[in-house]
Parts: sequence; structure tokens; C-alpha cells
Amino acid sequence: MTDHWHAALRHVRGAELSGDTNQTTGMTRFEAVSGKTVGSSKVWMGQTHVAPSTNSGDHHHGASETSIYVVSGNPVFVFADGSEEVRIQTEPGDYIFVPPFVPHREENPGAEEAVVVIARSSQEGIVVNLPSLWAPVDRDAGPDGS
Repeated sequence: MTDHWHAALRHVRGAELSGDTNQTTGMTRFEAVSGKTVGSSKVWMGQTHVAPSTNSGDHHHGASETSIYVVSGNPVFVFADGSEEVRIQTEPGDYIFVPPFVPHREENPGAEEAVVVIARSSQEGIVVNLPSLWAPVDRDAGPDGS
């Protein structure tokens, strides 16, 4: 037996992604890399799928920073800036950065499913669902908003 100074690489096949993570209406999240799946301690990574002509519910990801890569479709990312609703239209190959605690939603006005890859700065799949983009954000809420 060889003594290694590092841990082994972990391989998560696309067909093995788990839907057993926090969800928001209008979209489906699939967990790939997390504390639960591979033992990560600082990162969560997965995919979200939004069906054609569908919007997700308003939500945020707590203290986690979120990075999004658009794989397919043309999702629109919506957030509130003061009293204004800001809409960012995307296409495959684009990236979006969502700072901690920013309420937002994903919309898919297109005729094809929108698929994005998400990476978060926490190994937990933190999702806090909200009644609106302008709902007060509880910065002390747990990963599921409680």
C-alpha cells in the first residue's frame, strides 16, 4: 500500500447526478459535486434545467457566491436593483455571477430547455425560496430558508 499526501480524484458521471437537493419551483436542480456526493468542503456544483416558457420561483443562495455557465437555451436572469427589475438575457457560453444573498430568478422564454452549470462557494446546496424579488432577506436563515 502506497502512502499518499493527497486524496483521490472523484468522478461523477452525468448520468449519476442527484435530484436530492434543495429545489425551487419552475426548475430542477441536479447535484454533482457536494459534501454529500464527493465529500467536498468548499464547493457545490451541479446543473439546473428550466423547461421552455417557464420561470423559476424567486430565491437566493444565502452567503454563497454562485457562478453560472449557460450550456443550452437562452435563459434570462432577473434580479431587483432597488425598485427596478433588471433582466440579463444570455446565450450558450455566457457566464453569470450572483453575489451572496441576491434575490433572483431564472426565466426561459424560449422553445427549448435551458440548461446551466452552477458552482457555489459552499459545499451545501443552499436555496432560500422567496415570495418575491423584493422580499426581505434573512441573512441568518439556514440552507433551506428556515
